[in-house]
Amino acid sequence: MVPLLITVLLLAIAGFAATVRIVRQFERGLIFRLGRLQDETRGPGMVLIVPGVDRLQKVNLQIVTMPVPAQDGITRDNVTVKVDAVVYFRVFDPVRAAINVQDYMFAVLQVAQTSLRSIIGKSDLDQLLTNRERLNQGLEVMIDSPAIEWGIHIDRVEIKDVSLPESMKRSMSRQAEAERERRARIITADGELQASHKLADAAATMARTPTALQLRLLETVVEVAAEKNSTLVLPFPVELLRFLDRPESARSPVPASETEHATELSESPPRASLRGRENGQPEFRRHTQRKYVER
Repeated sequence: MVPLLITVLLLAIAGFAATVRIVRQFERGLIFRLGRLQDETRGPGMVLIVPGVDRLQKVNLQIVTMPVPAQDGITRDNVTVKVDAVVYFRVFDPVRAAINVQDYMFAVLQVAQTSLRSIIGKSDLDQLLTNRERLNQGLEVMIDSPAIEWGIHIDRVEIKDVSLPESMKRSMSRQAEAERERRARIITADGELQASHKLADAAATMARTPTALQLRLLETVVEVAAEKNSTLVLPFPVELLRFLDRPESARSPVPASETEHATELSESPPRASLRGRENGQPEFRRHTQRKYVER
């Protein structure tokens, strides 16, 4: 009698275990009875089914992180790139996710790949590198449109990396270097322009007050003496430079007697040459010697 009771008890426990299913907090249960979906969705907890008649399918409601493999594409400006992304989605309707699509995760992955290739062909290279927020929003809309019919909600889509050819990387590097050099030259020229304005203002101020120039000269002497004590600084008057710039006639006028004597000397050679021709060569030589002595 006792073995029979034990056998019945074991069979009851096994039958109960076959009829009990556990649904976790982040899951929802769908019961298919003889292949027909029951209207009520089972929540978290213990669910009883009829063995051999009912089948329980669990649907996960957590957010799924799905990486999208890198896709090769050609941008609108004919640049070959390789772009990968990541998709965040969740199931908001377990019935649609179980009935309307065979494998919703595989379906979302395929839609994400085709949408990513499409967004690459519609965008320029600069947009892929700098304007990713707008591209992410457009990609999210493209994936979310068919996913709604499957009971899937796309939370967000992010473009992870944009791989460029090596030749394009070198070209962009040269372009960035040229842009930085251009900015540096503009900044330098702007600084020189501002410095010239300040120097012009300082020159005008010193021209109105000559004492300021002397004070500035003394400050320069102090600075040079502080840096190199062995340096000897001698102030050079500006008036002396102005005196040296004058013509020689203004600096030392020639006396009138010397001018007349020079005129006589310049006129004497033609007469001497004529006299030499008339009286012979010796007279011309004596005149030349006398002229040399007078000089």
